[in-house]
This record gives sequence, structure tokens and C-alpha cells, in this order.
Amino acid sequence: MSTLDGKIDRLYQLAPDEFTAARNALAKSLTGADAALVKKLIKPTVVPWAVNQVYWSARPAYDRLLKCGEKLRVTQIAALEGRRADVAAAGDAHRRAIADAVREAERLTAGMKAKPGGDALSRTFEALSLTPTPPEAHGRFTAELQPAGLEALAGIAVRLEPDTPDQSGSARLQADRQRQSDRQRQADLQRAAEITSAEAELAGAELAERNARQSWEQTHDRLLAARKALTDLKSVKSQV
Repeated sequence: MSTLDGKIDRLYQLAPDEFTAARNALAKSLTGADAALVKKLIKPTVVPWAVNQVYWSARPAYDRLLKCGEKLRVTQIAALEGRRADVAAAGDAHRRAIADAVREAERLTAGMKAKPGGDALSRTFEALSLTPTPPEAHGRFTAELQPAGLEALAGIAVRLEPDTPDQSGSARLQADRQRQSDRQRQADLQRAAEITSAEAELAGAELAERNARQSWEQTHDRLLAARKALTDLKSVKSQV
């Protein structure tokens, strides 16, 4: 890694409100193409910033997420190609890895004023783990990602047995059954992918709902305390 790469990496480890000033200061210390490159660096929004922090500060959870995403993708491709593959088990492991990554992101951003939503984190982690080639470098994401579903498997075709002119009636019947089986397998895989995405969305929504409830409870406690303090003050004043 070059010295400049290391300095850029450090920018993406800073708090969001520190990024712009640090980027501009770094650009001023450089000349030519290096300065121009740094000036174009985009400040991450809160969700990709949180994802970056998992990469920089909770690498085991991040690496596990990528590994489980790759395993799910390979398993789905194997199923599409007619090979034996346990898509359900790979999907379960993938969902657990997403949940772990979300928890790490929330832990690392606990002291931030602007907090990333659990559902947005889940979607970005899911999309990141399933794409063969991420749109930006790991640790330097600037925008949220959206799950691609079966688009991540583009170019993988289900194995189909074509008819041939010299097929006997029995052979044609067997080929028809094989095609029907392959189409059913493709439909099952489509449903499995949709279920995986829906479950990740649900997990993110539940996490966001839990955080919102905790925030409401804390605000409500503050309200009750403030109301009691005011009542106590008025009581003291009336006694005087």
C-alpha cells in the first residue's frame, strides 16, 4: 500500500463531521494528480460510514459476512446448474452474518448523533456480501447499496436438455420431465432468494423498531423526570 493510500484509508475511519476538513487539508498537502484525486473523494453518508467502520474496527465480522455471502452465491449457482446444494443452510448462515455485522455497526456508532437505521444497514450488508465485485473499495464506501437478488447470478443458466430429432418417445418423455424438474428448481431458487431478502428486511425492521422503542422509552423517562422536577419546584415556591 502506498503512503497516499494509507492516508486516504485514515480519512474513511474519521467521524463523518471530520471528513471534509481532513480531506481538504490532505489535498492541500499534495500536488498534481494526487491532489486532484483527494479533492474528488466523497464524504460517506451515515450508513456506508458505519459499514466502513465494521471493516476497519470489526474485521472478523466483516470477513465472515463476505465469506457467508460468497458461500450462498456459490450454493445458489450450484442449485441452478442442477448440482446438489443446501441453499437453506447457506441462507441461514448468511442471515446470521448480516445480523452480526449490523450489531457491530450499531456498537461502533453508538456515540454518534446521526445513527444508521438497522434496515438500511441490513440491505447494504446483504448487497455487499452477495456482489462479486463491490462498486467501491472495502472500507471506503460512500453510498448505500441495494440487494440485487438473482441479478448477482447473471450469466448462470439452468441446465436444460433440448429435444433432438432422433429421440424416442421414452427419451422425449424423460427430457420433458427433466426440463420440468429444472424449471421447478429454478422457481424454488427464486423463492429462496426472495425469502432470504425478505427475512433480512424483516430482521432490519425489527432491529429498527427495537431501537425506536428504546429511544422512546428514554425520551419518556426524561419527560417524566422533567415534569416531576417542575412540579417539585412549584411546590417549593408555593411553600415559601
